[in-house]
Amino acid sequence: MKIKLDESRPRLLLHRSIKNISCQIIDDVHKKTLFSMSTMDKEIREKFPSGGNVKASGFFGEVFARRAKEKGISKILFDRAGYLYHGRVKAFAEALRKGGLQF
Repeated sequence: MKIKLDESRPRLLLHRSIKNISCQIIDDVHKKTLFSMSTMDKEIREKFPSGGNVKASGFFGEVFARRAKEKGISKILFDRAGYLYHGRVKAFAEALRKGGLQF
């Protein structure tokens, strides 16, 4: 399924590896990365040494949402890059919604 790009909403691109998750918010109109973060961030590593589990993904989603809101981003398009919506991806997405991001 293709994502329909929208000028009013930047795209959140997710990349999942065995040990970590990384995300970036991209403005496709201006072809610019607005914000990026991964589970290798210091705040997340202090609480979860391994970023490759569901609990770490949930916490990462909460921190990511908070920092995105601080940068003035509240509405996004969620691009899961073909990953199935379960496990770590689902925990991350639900934490984003809980943190106040709309998609």
